Amino acid sequence: MKNAMQRFGKFLSGMVMPNIGAFIAWGFITAFFIPTGWFPNEGLASIQPHMLTYLLPILIAAQGGYMVGGERGRVMGAIAVVGCIAGVGGTAGQPMLMGAMIMGPLGGWLIKKFDQAMDGKMPAGFEMLINNFSIGIFGMLLAILGYFAIGPFMAAILNVLSAGVAVLVENSLLPLVAIFIEPAKVLFLNNAINHGIFTPIGAAQAAEAGKSIMYMLETNPGPGLGVLLAYWSFSKDRNTKASAPGAVIIHLFGGIHEIYFPYILMNPVVIVAPIVANIITIFFYSMFGAGLIGPPSPGSIIAYMMMAPKGGAVIALLGVVIATAISFVIATPIIKMSGSKDLDEAQKQMKDMKAEAKGLKGAQIKKIVFACDAGMGSSAMGATKFRNRIKDLNLGITVTNTSVDNVPKDADVVVCQAILQERAAASAPQARLVVINNFLQDANLDALYSELAGK
Repeated sequence: MKNAMQRFGKFLSGMVMPNIGAFIAWGFITAFFIPTGWFPNEGLASIQPHMLTYLLPILIAAQGGYMVGGERGRVMGAIAVVGCIAGVGGTAGQPMLMGAMIMGPLGGWLIKKFDQAMDGKMPAGFEMLINNFSIGIFGMLLAILGYFAIGPFMAAILNVLSAGVAVLVENSLLPLVAIFIEPAKVLFLNNAINHGIFTPIGAAQAAEAGKSIMYMLETNPGPGLGVLLAYWSFSKDRNTKASAPGAVIIHLFGGIHEIYFPYILMNPVVIVAPIVANIITIFFYSMFGAGLIGPPSPGSIIAYMMMAPKGGAVIALLGVVIATAISFVIATPIIKMSGSKDLDEAQKQMKDMKAEAKGLKGAQIKKIVFACDAGMGSSAMGATKFRNRIKDLNLGITVTNTSVDNVPKDADVVVCQAILQERAAASAPQARLVVINNFLQDANLDALYSELAGK
């Protein structure tokens, strides 16, 4: 079930993450040019509703269609979601971001099934005619379905969700969502939560109020920063203590929150610290009516502050500081009492790694792939670090990164975190699996490097 949830979450976030730049552009236009913005301009502000109504849903739907049905699926998804947009009244209705997450994959799936059915049965000379008309006909039908059914249905769901959020805010219950957010993040569902749930709701709220607290619930770097600072200050494990400073920089300024997940997974009780920190911080934000103008992605302090609205930067920063302090204070005694068991575990993993690698020649390794959930954050960082590490060995080995569900078939070695190893094994059964806990410093990565250097 965990793997299924991760795959589903990865699919949802995979539609949104490639288009985050468009969300940021929309957020900047909102912050700068609406009547309460930094530089109010009625003409330029008129761009904002069109981007939210048309551009963002079409981009998401097109990406979802492409993920399922390739280039033809991309066109199908874009056509289909326009029916949803029209069905709720265009700029006068609800943003169809969630509708796009349904219509895009549905359009891709439909044209993919049609192409499979026609495989080997296409009359010679009619290929272009059939290919073009199939998209036109099926796209029209899906757009009609979106107009009459999917669009109004998803608008109703978004109204219910928005009303639920309003009830939580009015009754000071919104902070309780942190009880679910923080454990879900550590299970690598952070992108699914943020981009699949909070971003669509936040976009609707920001369109009306110019900001939304939903953008702050998962992206605040404070809870994770407090945990890393506590490990840096008080961990009894030498390797863990040494890796924490680099993790702090990458987490806070690079916005790669996945970097602190292993620190919690190796001592699960520490999860209490970010949970409590986020609960109190969300309560603080709710009291002061805080919000961001768009999704800060990646969740670095730089992006977090850039998405703060006019007059809201101080409150946003205070929330990060509060979360960091509370998380640090709670995590400290837990870490102090945890002993140095992590080093022993790392040594055991290294021995297992060496036993698994016995007899495999370094010259056989031509491509090493670092894999994470989205393939854009921690895996990119790990690949860059390891590529630079083996550069002087001149082995001619390619080191790259990807999402765990899309490992290339020519990968010889796949490096991933322990929680993703089952998905990595399913994605690349031909590859040797190197399981790690920390992309910055890990005994199994050291063993892989020693093997390559020795061979």
